[in-house]
Amino acid sequence: MTEPTLTLTSTALDRTPADSAAGALPDRALYEQVAEALRTRILSHRLAPGSWIDEKALAVEYGISRTPLREALKVLAAEGLVTMKLRRGAYVTEVSARDLTEVFHLLALLESDAAAAAASRLTPEQLAELETLHEQLERNLGDRDRFFAANERFHLRLLELADNRWRVQMVADLRKVMKLNRHHSLFKQGRLEASLNEHRQLMAALRARDAEQAQQLMRRHLANGEEAAAMR
Repeated sequence: MTEPTLTLTSTALDRTPADSAAGALPDRALYEQVAEALRTRILSHRLAPGSWIDEKALAVEYGISRTPLREALKVLAAEGLVTMKLRRGAYVTEVSARDLTEVFHLLALLESDAAAAAASRLTPEQLAELETLHEQLERNLGDRDRFFAANERFHLRLLELADNRWRVQMVADLRKVMKLNRHHSLFKQGRLEASLNEHRQLMAALRARDAEQAQQLMRRHLANGEEAAAMR
């Protein structure tokens, strides 16, 4: 994963109090850029789970003040990627066995519900779009990173087609936390092949517009993913 490049036209230190009071848009754009850069580092494990985030060093590296950096950390804390510890600063969140169980439980509820909703309303064009995404899984079985990326695109697109923006946001945040797991379930021996077969069954249910079967298959798919993630 390539880290986004921060191209800063101005920094918080360049701005006057009047600029800040006026709520200048560049301030908002700046902390969002910083949040995206840090998010990429965290999800690629270049900032490892449990590691302390050195605010001073990052501010120097990005050529910004601590203010937009702290705002970015608040965003990441709200997403569950960063944990703020009193008088100790910010740390990359560590995912416990309980965390994984709880995340997968919610994913199973939300994504199985979305699969059922999508199966009952997919247009031919939308189904063709999912077919294209599924073909990317088929092509990338031998490449774990590409398979993982294609898998995520498929799941998130299916959620979007189920047309509930709150569910999309909740699942997106849960999946970010799931990525913090050092031993991601798709990296287990044989799990990619099993996951692909589960996707094939799900696609068959979606083609048949079988909402109940799609719901059951998605729930089983995520239960299998949880089991693989729990293996050590």
